[in-house]
Amino acid sequence: MASKIAIVHERLTDIAGSEHVVAELAAIWPEAEVHVPFARAEGIPGGLADRVRTGPLQRVYRASGEKSYAPLLPLVPWALRHGSLRSAEVDAVVVSHHAFALAAIGAVDAPSVAYVHSPARWAWDSSFRRDEAAGFPKSAALWTLAARARGNERKWAPRVTAVVANSTAVRGRIEQWWDRAATVVHPPVDTKFFSPDHGVKKGDYFVAVGRLVPYKQVPLAVAAAVEAGVRLIVVGEGRDMDRARAAAGPGVEFRGRLPGAEMRDLVRGARALLLPGEEDFGIVPVEAMACGTPVIALGRGGAVDTVRPGETGVLVDGDDHREVVHNFADALRSFDDSRYGTEALTSWADTFSPAEFRRKMAEVVAGVL
Repeated sequence: MASKIAIVHERLTDIAGSEHVVAELAAIWPEAEVHVPFARAEGIPGGLADRVRTGPLQRVYRASGEKSYAPLLPLVPWALRHGSLRSAEVDAVVVSHHAFALAAIGAVDAPSVAYVHSPARWAWDSSFRRDEAAGFPKSAALWTLAARARGNERKWAPRVTAVVANSTAVRGRIEQWWDRAATVVHPPVDTKFFSPDHGVKKGDYFVAVGRLVPYKQVPLAVAAAVEAGVRLIVVGEGRDMDRARAAAGPGVEFRGRLPGAEMRDLVRGARALLLPGEEDFGIVPVEAMACGTPVIALGRGGAVDTVRPGETGVLVDGDDHREVVHNFADALRSFDDSRYGTEALTSWADTFSPAEFRRKMAEVVAGVL
């Protein structure tokens, strides 16, 4: 008889990297229900709507017009322990964790696996909070929420049966902040959609793709492109747009948010993708490599796992913003397109495929049953 697995996620309000992880977990166990404290239709990956189970916060979220989930986050641990999972009969629980989802393991008496996108980085790292929240009201709210998140992780991390990190950098944080060992399983990247198209010719530009939020440091890529005198196309929107525009020069173009296929073609045609921020893992660089485009990245976080210097891209160091900008500018000026072949890039990207993710996660869960 097949084992009964329950999948838990913090929320299904928007579709991003962690929601793709949930979709792949659901593909491993087609009968598994996906338990979340609250959700909205736009945030549920395709094919999962009938499998999503919400909890007591769903009515509150709907009553708010599904506009903001932030005020509900402190209640997520309680909601997961008293929601749909509590009545489920399962052999194991797989938790997709950002900050509060770990509490779900208190709802059932079953082995558990936590797939950790990162321990709540904004909760443990005070410098990260300073960058993310400007002004006293936002800063005070984030500091209060951070204390709750740390308390939640301290309580439940020791009780998880097995911990999985999405990168070696996240594994290090788990060891430092939770005092737990973790296995690394990189998240899935859609290497079928993101693929080369030999009909798309390489252009004379570099590209930066993603949400414009402080930790991604897109303005540093903009400043580096201006210093190097190269062309840069920025794809994405976010609250850091004003800072990015302030750093821009005549060679920088902002395209905003683009449809997936249009964004993919821009990446296919770029000389390289720029990643100036420290990511937990960073799916976009692997998507670029799957398209046959190398990556110039800050040599921290997930990029250390995904960018192989001299083979799939360049890793750039720097102790402060000024040094990062200068070193990125040097990398842009000296970038040698001839060093990076499409076959080597795509072969490496294939090691992060959904099939590899499913195989590895199935092995981890089998080990706790």
